[in-house]
Amino acid sequence: MNGELKLKEVWLIDYARTAFSRSRPTQPERDVFGEIRGDELLAELLMKFFDGKLAEKGIEKKDIEEVSIGVASGVLENWTYGGRGPLFLAGFPYEVPSFFIDRQCASAGSGMHVGIMEIMTGNSNCVLTTGFEHMTRVRGIGIDRNYSTEDKESMFYRPDLDLQTSFNMLQTAQKLYEEEVPIFTKEHLDKFGVRSHNLAVKNHEEGWFKGEIIPIEGHAPGNVEEKMIIDRDMNARKSTLEAVSQLRRISQPFFLEKNGGKQGYIKREGTEEGVITAGNSSPLNAGATAAVLMEAEEAKKRGIEPMARIVSIGWAGVDPTVMGRGPVPATQKALKYAGLSADDIEYWEINEAFCIVALNCIDKFNIPEDKVNIMGGSTAIGHPLGSTMVRLTGTLARILKDKKAHYGIANACVGGGQGVATIIENLEV
Repeated sequence: MNGELKLKEVWLIDYARTAFSRSRPTQPERDVFGEIRGDELLAELLMKFFDGKLAEKGIEKKDIEEVSIGVASGVLENWTYGGRGPLFLAGFPYEVPSFFIDRQCASAGSGMHVGIMEIMTGNSNCVLTTGFEHMTRVRGIGIDRNYSTEDKESMFYRPDLDLQTSFNMLQTAQKLYEEEVPIFTKEHLDKFGVRSHNLAVKNHEEGWFKGEIIPIEGHAPGNVEEKMIIDRDMNARKSTLEAVSQLRRISQPFFLEKNGGKQGYIKREGTEEGVITAGNSSPLNAGATAAVLMEAEEAKKRGIEPMARIVSIGWAGVDPTVMGRGPVPATQKALKYAGLSADDIEYWEINEAFCIVALNCIDKFNIPEDKVNIMGGSTAIGHPLGSTMVRLTGTLARILKDKKAHYGIANACVGGGQGVATIIENLEV
């Protein structure tokens, strides 16, 4: 290759997802998708996506030059055979290549990033990026965690690494909260959770999510024999601060010395318990997402209009015991590459794995709350780990269109101490 490589423009063409069910690992009959495997959920989404919205745009399965499938727990029945399994189920030609990717909560997003770079560098013209997770049927089962870093006799010993906290997402959120004291209180977290649920319910009732959810047949909660169409997120519910503030606390404090240790914590919080609850964190979910990316000139030749233009991407690593910090440096990198500042961004989709993650990002970039997760966040909508980043980006593109806004950022924290971010632009403004 001679001369400087000129990067090509990438468009987000279309996006779709299933509704997100409420996972119940110990009571699978209560999960409306409990009888459906995760790979089948994705395959059915893809079949309906290509037969419907994409067919209207003239996009066929044979047009796809690469497929990425993101899954955070890619074990047992979630094993994708290098991404091939769901494509076989969905009827893709054998000539369409694929790969599986695991970056935990950013898996589908990193698959999207690979696709973006493939198109930018001219290696593909049209890619499909997808993700799925089924946390009722496969929730980390079969994962053998290696604790050699804690063995003083091991060559892998790392005294600086606290894997016990790193593997416990509840505790990483609790530690982030305590490190940010006195900026936040538990009431801040609970209020943000209430906001998330009430916004999601409102926008479901007004039909906004029909623009991205493809209905899938499941069953009634608790009755696998009663078939029903699942076309709304099953976790979102009307909420009040009074009710959320009473929910059981499910994290344990660290009693950081900088905050006065145990006595300082008790004085501040009025309890020896942690602050993380089901009301200020995302639930367990099952769901699948998909998006099509295309090189801009290719799309123009085919008369296909974009949802958005991909502006830049970013990723970063952080201390795994406070993995919720990840979106901040990832976003800083994406902004720097794009030549933008946080003030240029009109809408944000920040993954609410925990409300403290979104609030910390809001604080660090001084973002007005009315620019963040305006349709509701993952606290209410749900967070089927590997698939979430595609939802954030696709939902954001729809928001920019609706609000006639220019730039938006979708970002997420990542288990293991990472962050990812994607900046998109509405070309109609």
